[in-house]
Amino acid sequence: MPTSPGKTDLPLAGRRAQAARNDEVILEAARAVFLDDPKAPIAAVAERAGVGISALYRRYASKEALLRQLCHDGLRRYVAEVEAALAEPDEWAAFAGFLARVVDADVHSLTVHLAGTFTPTEEMGRDAMRANELATALFERAHASGRLRADVVVQDLGLVLEACAAVRVPDSERTRELRSRQLAVLLAGLSTTPDTDPLPGPAPAAGEFDWRWRRRE
Repeated sequence: MPTSPGKTDLPLAGRRAQAARNDEVILEAARAVFLDDPKAPIAAVAERAGVGISALYRRYASKEALLRQLCHDGLRRYVAEVEAALAEPDEWAAFAGFLARVVDADVHSLTVHLAGTFTPTEEMGRDAMRANELATALFERAHASGRLRADVVVQDLGLVLEACAAVRVPDSERTRELRSRQLAVLLAGLSTTPDTDPLPGPAPAAGEFDWRWRRRE
């Protein structure tokens, strides 16, 4: 029987839906396993996800492919958050809200733990360039608001986010609370006040941390 017009966008069904659910479970398990130990075997991911190793390998041909997917997903989340922030009218609120959402998503834990464990693709490189361009635009808007101290550079944002990602305790809710508090402290330091002392320098330079994405043998 022919498909009726307008019925092509039905949700995934059957095996395809199960595959999509398995993929989500695998990625959640991989994130937990590799953030705890980047050197863990891929079998540990299958065990945590509750799937067979063959099911995992059907989706990801290697541990490197799985690591790459995790980091690319984090990069895409970062891009989506900064795009949303750029659409907000209040420059400082957009800037602060963006940082809060990225910290809550724990994007930079992937950077801290997994950089250098795989070879990035050209698509990841293009997305990283876009992320930098968008973050620079958001940063310049924050500067224009008069709320961001003049001697802060856009590269400082990565260090702020990594500092928050480094906060981790066994309880996940407490981790979120402590990271939120740490971000508030750091935002206070980024804000300009009449008696602000200059930051010690030199400031981080563009590309200064790119070395860590080189594959480590």
